[in-house]
Amino acid sequence: MEQLDKNECVYKLSSSVKTNRGVGKIAMTQKRLFLLTEGRPGYVEISTFRDIEEVRSTTVAFLLLRIPTLKIKMVSKKEVFEANLKTECDLWHLMVKEMWAGKKLADDHKDPQYVQQALTHVLLMDAVVGALQSPGAIYAASKLSYFDKMKNEMPMAVPKTTSETLKHKINPSAGETFPRAIDVLLYTPGHLDPAEKVEDAHPKLWCALNGGRVVVFDASSWTVLQHCFKAGASKLNCMVMAEQSQVWVGSEDSVIYIINVHSMSCNKQLTDHRSSVTGLVVQDRAQAPSTVYSCSADGTVLAWNASSLRVTSRFQLPGDGLSAIRLHGGRLWCCTGNSIVVVTTAGFLHQELKIGENFKEMSTSFLGFQLMPEEQLWAACAGYDDIYIWSLRDLAQPPQRIHLQDCSKVSCMIRVKKQQIWVGGTGLSQGRAKGKIYVIDAERKTVEKELVAHTDTVKTLCSAEDRYVLSGSGREEGKIAIWKVE
Repeated sequence: MEQLDKNECVYKLSSSVKTNRGVGKIAMTQKRLFLLTEGRPGYVEISTFRDIEEVRSTTVAFLLLRIPTLKIKMVSKKEVFEANLKTECDLWHLMVKEMWAGKKLADDHKDPQYVQQALTHVLLMDAVVGALQSPGAIYAASKLSYFDKMKNEMPMAVPKTTSETLKHKINPSAGETFPRAIDVLLYTPGHLDPAEKVEDAHPKLWCALNGGRVVVFDASSWTVLQHCFKAGASKLNCMVMAEQSQVWVGSEDSVIYIINVHSMSCNKQLTDHRSSVTGLVVQDRAQAPSTVYSCSADGTVLAWNASSLRVTSRFQLPGDGLSAIRLHGGRLWCCTGNSIVVVTTAGFLHQELKIGENFKEMSTSFLGFQLMPEEQLWAACAGYDDIYIWSLRDLAQPPQRIHLQDCSKVSCMIRVKKQQIWVGGTGLSQGRAKGKIYVIDAERKTVEKELVAHTDTVKTLCSAEDRYVLSGSGREEGKIAIWKVE
């Protein structure tokens, strides 16, 4: 046990066999192969899966017999490991190749889940061979060597830019029967609250999955802190940290759920909205109590005292479709689909950007927008593969455009550092529709990077103190990618 890592387990043990490292039983964990020698009981490392260069099943002559033998060549050692596995040789050959392929995919995609998946395939192979006990068992088991076939048939090359920028991938639906879409991500820094216990003071990643589930990760180690609690049963649309110990979550069911950071429980609900809560924004975080503005799809905007949880003011914007709210220059910027409306915090109209005046050729709506310190408004519009930039000094002027190559849909956009805009959605990569992120240099107005690590659309983006960007994908994949920011 002292030779293995903390969470490492032995999943398969061979019969006692003769090898070129002594007689003993071969053991397989999720990370490595080793030999438990007999005679003098001991541990002999054979290889980690990462270090394997080649695996072959062959036969060696012994007197008049041909004995099935497994040969494993390592990257770091000259000596090839040989084991006379006899009747077990074909199964071990399949299993080692599948684990090796899974480890390679995990390293290429920076996603440890490939190893877990390979292990599932291997345990199924073992079960099939154990249950059938017939000559056809190995053929049946070989149908389960999914990653090994994938590795040989089509090289799943990760684009170089993606590989250099991608740090890690995590799966908030791990252990569930199917992946769930990631609807919202929120990063909260550590050491905010002097009352926090040391273990609570880690930075956290709050992840809203479809069906009102929230999973919390420790954002220093990317391990799960809190498996799952419910904030209603509907889709969650927005999250914000209001006070140091409160995370507010806006739901499609028109309720704002408040999560206590210490108890990790959803213990309060605000029920003043009458339709889907679509946006939350905090004013004066430095002052106590701060004010939280919330908006709902029916055009209602409410201002809340974050300590007393009481509504301090309310106003109504005309029309439906209010989908986002931002604070900039002491005013509220509200996206209503066919216009972006600028109002005072009391609700008086200051100015309006109407979409119809800019897009005569086809009817469209605003999908999302960002405000830049250089007094610019950046927006994405439904059905267009461009990002549009208006000057706040004169919204009547026609916008500049930045083209997003091979983009079929924009879902989200965020500002990172002062001079980057990250846009997430769907686009073509190597001829297939994939989740895609475009990193735009806001000064130069050029796309600096195209990143492709999700098989499904990128639904949400969030920034972790401008050091990392986190992207969450749709329900086909349901994973979070962690990207380095340059």
